[in-house]
Amino acid sequence: MELQRPFLRWLLMGVAAMAVFSVMFFAWTTLQNSESTLAIRPITQNVSVPDGFSVWHHLDANGIHFKSITPQDDTLLIKFESSEQSAAAKIVLDRTLPHGYIIAAQDDDNNQTSAWLTRLRNSAHRFG
Repeated sequence: MELQRPFLRWLLMGVAAMAVFSVMFFAWTTLQNSESTLAIRPITQNVSVPDGFSVWHHLDANGIHFKSITPQDDTLLIKFESSEQSAAAKIVLDRTLPHGYIIAAQDDDNNQTSAWLTRLRNSAHRFG
């Protein structure tokens, strides 16, 4: 019996340590996600959104990599892996696109943390 108790204690400590390291790893990978989005909007209503292919051509010609280009309503959304790529793309697009467009960084509302915080903030008013 005495041999089994230290083994069980060692096994339990090992499983607990692996669980703690797993949680820390997943938290670290979640915090490292620094995806950034640029939104291109026309200044006036009579100007159309630029073509995604022309934007892709300007970015590719300057060696800027992106994840996706998506039209949404009257906006062209460009997703990047980092905020540095987004800033470089903004400089290139400000220089190459004709005047009449607003190019600005957009907050990523798809973030799970911000969604939960919004739900908590909105639900606090329901109590009382």
